[in-house]
Amino acid sequence: MAVNVDLTTVWAFIIAFAVFAYVVMDGFDLGIGILFPTFEVGPERDRAMNSVAPVWDGNETWLVLGGGGLFAAFPLAYAVILPATYPLVIAMLLGLVFRGVAFEFRWRDPAHRGFWDWAFTGGSLVAAMTQGMILGALLQGVTVVDRAYAGSWWDWLTPYTLLTGLGTVAGYALLGATWLVWKLDGESQQHARALGKRAAWTTLVLMGAVSLYNVALRPEYAERWLGTPELFFVAPVPILTGIIAIALLRALSVERHSKPFWLSLALFLLGMTGVGVTIWPYVVPPGITIWDAAAPERSQVFMLVGVAITMPLIIAYTAWTYWVFRGKVGHEGYH
Repeated sequence: MAVNVDLTTVWAFIIAFAVFAYVVMDGFDLGIGILFPTFEVGPERDRAMNSVAPVWDGNETWLVLGGGGLFAAFPLAYAVILPATYPLVIAMLLGLVFRGVAFEFRWRDPAHRGFWDWAFTGGSLVAAMTQGMILGALLQGVTVVDRAYAGSWWDWLTPYTLLTGLGTVAGYALLGATWLVWKLDGESQQHARALGKRAAWTTLVLMGAVSLYNVALRPEYAERWLGTPELFFVAPVPILTGIIAIALLRALSVERHSKPFWLSLALFLLGMTGVGVTIWPYVVPPGITIWDAAAPERSQVFMLVGVAITMPLIIAYTAWTYWVFRGKVGHEGYH
């Protein structure tokens, strides 16, 4: 569990931050797409979609940063992970494309709005499911021979990856519902609150199931979570998860607006912390560490200069966008 803080470790945390930023930011608008069929046709759907209209495309900046950073800083990991998950990556990108096209065309093609609404839901559901399955495929282990992927086209399809996919769908639905609790009011807010309660329970159950499955998945994972003295270092993660879960359920049961969303983000942060604890220091379990996969040091230094300039700018304009469009979405569909 020792963490050697060097340039490679810094890059690992940069990419982890980019992935987390993408998951929580794009997660809530994918969650709105997943929940979209439960919204009443008309103003309720329009208000739900308008709540993310100013930010949804900017949220995907973090996906580009995470994927591009992986390619640049850990090229071996990129070269192994992509062939191992090609069908999932292709499906995810197609889902994101359909979701983006549907987002725009439902306003410009009202005669076929029903079709675009289903495209919005389908694209969001496929993107969320495949993202969770990619994570599961990575955690269950990738077959590598001579620094290249040596598995089959279907190695990613297992009960475990289906479980992680469903957990991601439920988690995104939770983020979407709590976002709408924050951004809407009246009956629409109460509807979102009810959806949030169901999504919270489903997410917690699936998180527990994935965690138990992880312990049985690989011996080193069990040692990491159940062995000593490791147990004393990792115990705060499940304890804090339980505390956050109780606080989230309570916040969804009373008239809280932004609190459920922030607690949902905290739940995701703890979940990603658990993933990091499980696989560290491997970037491709069970055999490729972050140091094995890292680019040459001079390349990492060169790229770090660029990231030091661009990442603060991305954070600044993202924060500015959310600040400008703060507040509730009005009944006419605008902030």
